[in-house]
Amino acid sequence: MWTARVFTLYPEIFPGPLNKGLYGRALGKKTWNLEVVNIRDSAEDKHKTVDDTPFGGGSGMLLKPDILGKSIDSNIKKGEKIFYLSPRGKKLDQKIAKKLSKEKTINLVCGNFEGIDERIVRARNMEEISIGDYILSGGEIASFVVIDSVLRLLPNVLGNDKSKNDESFENGLLEYPQYTKPQIWEKKSVPEVLLSGDHAKIKDWRLSQSEAITRDRRPDLWQKYK
Repeated sequence: MWTARVFTLYPEIFPGPLNKGLYGRALGKKTWNLEVVNIRDSAEDKHKTVDDTPFGGGSGMLLKPDILGKSIDSNIKKGEKIFYLSPRGKKLDQKIAKKLSKEKTINLVCGNFEGIDERIVRARNMEEISIGDYILSGGEIASFVVIDSVLRLLPNVLGNDKSKNDESFENGLLEYPQYTKPQIWEKKSVPEVLLSGDHAKIKDWRLSQSEAITRDRRPDLWQKYK
């Protein structure tokens, strides 16, 4: 069973959206597992202090390495990988999501304030992951994105595992347009080729659409695809 273990200062927001729909049903059936660790539980003073000002000055606060280190060491097992959700990390993509899906357990550390002490990033051999070139107030939202991207790759989580094969990024292209009933809506009909029953033509049309959309919207992906 694949497990996501999240280290956070705000455990009350979990499982949040991960407890709904297909993911929620899979969680209830123990197809996957979610563990939430409150970092603050490892603080020993009466105020449960977890942060302090950065050496050298600057605004904001940093998570203390001794507190976070204690929290991590008392909850992870030997050999498990630790990932710190950080804007300076490798950008999450389908390749990384697939890699994470092969792990038995992933540990996600949610930074807050100005981040965490650099020493623990290195001492615990954390891999840094970013979900995009923008700043969030904390790593919790990013952890939902990471977990969501992995869950749909796990066996028996989606209703139809074959649907994953045609999604965006699976073949290096963005997904082709999709249509459903009614056949005519607001005087607009679906493309005739989709009504033809000719599966070869449909496959060619979908590929051409994917290529055109990728070339127009994501030239970076198009260059890699070519």
